[in-house]
Order: sequence, then structure tokens, then C-alpha cells
Amino acid sequence: MENQGSSFPTDEATQRKHAAMLDRLSRLHDSRNSSKSRDPNDPSFESTQTFLTNFNNSKLSIESQLSQIPKSCDPRSDIATLSVSISELETLISQNSHFLPPYELRASLKSVADLRQNLDEVSCRVIPKKKFSFKSKKASGNVSLESARKVLDEVPAAENVGVFGVRDSVGFKGKENEVLVKEFKSGEEEIGEFVLSDLVNCEVRLIGCFRALFVHKLVNCRVYVGAVFGSVLIEEVEGCVFVMASHQIRIHHARGTDFYLRVRSRPIIEDCSGVRFAPYCLGYNEIERDLKKSNLDEETGNWANVDDFKWLRAVQSPNWSILPECDRIATVNISGSEQ
Repeated sequence: MENQGSSFPTDEATQRKHAAMLDRLSRLHDSRNSSKSRDPNDPSFESTQTFLTNFNNSKLSIESQLSQIPKSCDPRSDIATLSVSISELETLISQNSHFLPPYELRASLKSVADLRQNLDEVSCRVIPKKKFSFKSKKASGNVSLESARKVLDEVPAAENVGVFGVRDSVGFKGKENEVLVKEFKSGEEEIGEFVLSDLVNCEVRLIGCFRALFVHKLVNCRVYVGAVFGSVLIEEVEGCVFVMASHQIRIHHARGTDFYLRVRSRPIIEDCSGVRFAPYCLGYNEIERDLKKSNLDEETGNWANVDDFKWLRAVQSPNWSILPECDRIATVNISGSEQ
């Protein structure tokens, strides 16, 4: 027979069915690939332009809803919904941070931080302020711990910076029993990341404005910081005192340490114990000018609104507390310090 031994279909009807099946499989494959390219939550979503389009659309939507909250009949519900939406943006960033250019990553994270801050400000205006309570805040609890860690670790990251910036940035490193002073002159704001690393029994005075601070492995140190108009990242400190003003402050592996802060967003701690918080108490010549220049002249009260990423229960975290007034240091004046 002409087609004997052939494995291909021999009649016209079977051939049509075979062709239709191949067509369906091809269309299904194309559909899946197309769906993956459009879904920002899919692991294969790796188009920077598509990410930015989705991110900016969500950001504009949140900003529009924020502007409507003062007119809302149920502002509490709207604020809770927007908090979830902002957390979803944080998650979106963390899921795609592995391929985003460093500039886009940092810009996106700053946008989310600004949205969260704007939401807090709107909330304070439209909802009566409660009396102070030691119950933990839950606004950021919508983000998964893994996502929060990812965002946390990426915020201060920059090109060619070693672990927490220690390797390649300028700063004070490997000192013991010294007074270390750095005054940032006008125009030095672009110095970049300043580092404090491997210090024991030192007093550090950083006067003026600068961009970011990395703190790594300090023991029994006192650190006085003027105005940081970016982020502060602190890792592995014990028995220290920090007095600092910054837009964002994140603390990993701190033990028995006191923090006197002025901060635009809520301080974040992780894997910490015995840390206490109080308001900023630093003085030097023209500090008010530096704080205003860095948009840190307003006391937000966020020094007391600490988020513990290892304690997401609806009760106060045992890892941090408010420093009793009777135990707080007086205002520290570091004017006239010399290097």
C-alpha cells in the first residue's frame, strides 16, 4: 500500500484534526508567553519598561485616591485600602529588583517611601490622633517578611559598594578609643555614602549634611550625626548611643543600644534586642540650617513609631521600648569640634 508503514495520518479528516490540534497548541503557547510578559508578578517578568509602566500606573492611581481621602465618607477604610496598595508596590519592587537598573530601583523605592509618608500625613489630618500607646503599629505588616527584607537590603544599595558600603566608601574604620570628627562643608553633600566600621569605645561626630550613612560593627561607641538626607543603615552594634537625623533609618542586629532620632519615616529594626528610642537631642552651630536644608526641621514623632520586622503580632514587641525620660541624655552640643 502507498502509505503502509508511515506513522503520519492517512485520511483527510485525521489530517485536519491533527492540524487543528497543532494550531490550538501553538495559540496556547503564545498566549502563555504573552500572559507572562504582561504579568508583573510572574518571575519571568524582566522588562524594565513594562515594570515602570505598571509601577507608574499604580503610583498615579494611589496618588489620585490619596487626594480624595479628605472628602471621603469613610476615610479609615480608604486609608487601610491604600496602605495595602502601597505594600503591593513594595512587593512588586522586591520581586523585580534583580534586573532593575540601580537608579530605577532607588527611584522606585523612594517613590514608595514618599507615598507611605503622604498617607501618614493625610491620616493624621483626617483621623483624630489617639493617645500614645505601646501597641505596635501595623501599617507595614501587609508586606511579607521576605519582601520587607528585600526592600530593606536594596534601599541604600549602590553600584560598586561592598557589604553595607564598608569596602569602597570613605569613613572611619578600625579605630579604638578615639574621638573621630568629620565636618561636611558646603558642597560636600554629594560625598555619597559615609561609613563607620569596626569601631570600639569611640566617639564620632558628623557635622553638616550628607547623603547616606552605613554603620557596621560598633561596640560601646557614641555617635552624633547632623542631617542625613538619604538613608542610615546600621548593622551589628552593641552598647552604643546614636543621636541622628535622617529620612530613613534601618537597624539590623543591635543589642543594648539607645537611639535618639529625628526621622521622616518609621524606624525599622530586625533581629534586635534591648534597643530603646527617644527624640533627637543634638546641637551645633547652624544645625537648624542643616536640618531645614535636608527637610528634617520638623519633628514628626516617628522616633516612637518603630516597626519590628521580626515581631508582626498585635502586641508590643519585646525587642524595643521607649527610653524613659529620667534615663535620657541632655542635649549634646558638638560645636567647635576639631578633626
